[in-house]
Amino acid sequence: MAFDHTDVKKIAHLARLAITEKDLENYSSSISNILDLVDQLQEVNTDQISPMAHPLDATQRLRKDIVSEKNERDSLQLNAPAIENGLYLVPKVID
Repeated sequence: MAFDHTDVKKIAHLARLAITEKDLENYSSSISNILDLVDQLQEVNTDQISPMAHPLDATQRLRKDIVSEKNERDSLQLNAPAIENGLYLVPKVID
């Protein structure tokens, strides 16, 4: 699909981009190349291909869920202006 200068100007206007006249040829050829690549990709038969979450068959290394710090809630809440039942009380901001 070939893009001409008027198409690029329309797209630039919609995207609120300032493109100079000397750059129009470069942008129009780049957009045309991208759309040609998309056309090539759409021609590939993917009926028997299942979707993948990630292209690599990698597994995430996870650490053990072990508590590594002591509970300091009481000492941290000493500076709080208002607490109740171990929770910080904050002013209501939404009616």
